[in-house]
Amino acid sequence: MTPPPPSRPVKPLWVALGVVLCGMGVVGLILPGFPGTVWFVLAAACFSRGDPRWEAWLLSRPVVGGLVRDYRTGQGMPLRAKWIACACIVAAVALSLGRIPVLVGQVGWVAAGLVGILYITLRVPTKRQGLPADR
Repeated sequence: MTPPPPSRPVKPLWVALGVVLCGMGVVGLILPGFPGTVWFVLAAACFSRGDPRWEAWLLSRPVVGGLVRDYRTGQGMPLRAKWIACACIVAAVALSLGRIPVLVGQVGWVAAGLVGILYITLRVPTKRQGLPADR
């Protein structure tokens, strides 16, 4: 069942939230260790509720549009993107581990990083060029 369309006064708020999320996505494309695609996926969802023209604009972007479309169709991530994501998780955990003073916090931080890596490698399908997605 699809949710009812938002009321007219709420639509600009969805677009505004989508613009903010796009900004976070751009930051994610620049900063290592900060995800970018997830923000664009969320922005597309906001735009779809606020104004289909904004959604179409986002989906027409050369790199970002393809990532969002792949996510929506369940095609997964390219293998190279999986490697980069896992490397960024390892780097972020390694560089920040010394800043956590409590051993329990350090163990928790490493565990969170491992969960992220396991999720990317085991649950997210690998998109191969010219082939359907597989696990």
